[in-house]
Amino acid sequence: MRSTGTYATSTTLGEAVQAFVPRPLPPARPALAPDCYVGSNRAAELALARLSGVSALVPSVDWLLYSAIRKEALLTSQIEGTQATLIDLFDDEAGFAVSNTDDVQEVTNYLRAFRLVQDNLRDPQGLPLSVRLLCDAHRLLLAGARGNGKQPGALRQSQNWIGGTRPGNAVFVPPPAHLVAGLLADVERFIRTDAAPTPLPALVKIALVHAEFETIHPFLDGNGRIGRLLIAALMEHWHLLPEPLMYLSGYLKQHQKEYYNRLSAIRTHGDWEGWVAFFLEAVAEAAASAERGVVAVARLVTTHRRQLLAASEANATSYRLFELLPMMPRFTIEQVRQKLGTSFPTANAAVQVLTDLKIVEELTGQKKNRSYAYHQYIALLTA
Repeated sequence: MRSTGTYATSTTLGEAVQAFVPRPLPPARPALAPDCYVGSNRAAELALARLSGVSALVPSVDWLLYSAIRKEALLTSQIEGTQATLIDLFDDEAGFAVSNTDDVQEVTNYLRAFRLVQDNLRDPQGLPLSVRLLCDAHRLLLAGARGNGKQPGALRQSQNWIGGTRPGNAVFVPPPAHLVAGLLADVERFIRTDAAPTPLPALVKIALVHAEFETIHPFLDGNGRIGRLLIAALMEHWHLLPEPLMYLSGYLKQHQKEYYNRLSAIRTHGDWEGWVAFFLEAVAEAAASAERGVVAVARLVTTHRRQLLAASEANATSYRLFELLPMMPRFTIEQVRQKLGTSFPTANAAVQVLTDLKIVEELTGQKKNRSYAYHQYIALLTA
């Protein structure tokens, strides 16, 4: 059986525990078996190419990005126990009251962290994909949310553990704190230079990096979310998907037990192959699911646009409002007025056109302070 790490004695809360220290990437003695990834990597790459191509079905890729990024933010947070929903997130962005503000804050923080990483990677003067950039993202992830007291933006200085009520009965004890910086430097080195005897495909490298990061568990909180953000960042870094249209966390959440078991089996059984095969299947399935979602959104929007164009009461303002709906699925008339830069009566008339056509729905039943939803679009996203 392949050895994927060693154990070091670490003391925390007065207990001596055996902390797992992973070996540097790539897997060695033996090297990663190509049989575990050649065919499935080809399938995953094809699924990503199809997803990229189908995005041309809609006039603006921003429509797709608005929902895809929010779904990933929501699902990656739900894996960690957050109870927010996509509607909660839409309501919060529309300025509506939400009851679970702490959960929504966690999802919103992920969006901020993701944008920080993406902006840096796309800016020639920005930070490269690095430990420093991940620490900056971690600072935003925990800011003002649960975990804010657990050293946001800093690598841990103490021993952590996963599962169990104390270190002594933990399911897994990550490396001692004094080794974390060096282990992450090894991961950075692997990202920049592939040390495998045969260069590995980019998706396989992403699978290896994610697992190694989760094993190192470099922060006191937020490791899972940053680790999954790292997947999206590496997709960008290696130009595998022009825009982050895939929400991989949906598949990982649906198969959460296997997700954790596959990561654990790397440490306990040296099974890198099982993890890589699972990850590539996850990418292929998530890309296919996102492709179906793009087609469904394109079909819905096209149907509603034709309906609007055929309506005698439609005008330029209602057309402009319609084009905003996929990025403003819950809204008020005041928000429409601000977005369109028009008067309140004009905004109100545009909303009324879409309401009469049953494209949008009024939610309150009131005569004042009304709020609206692009309900069929939201139903597609939350199905």
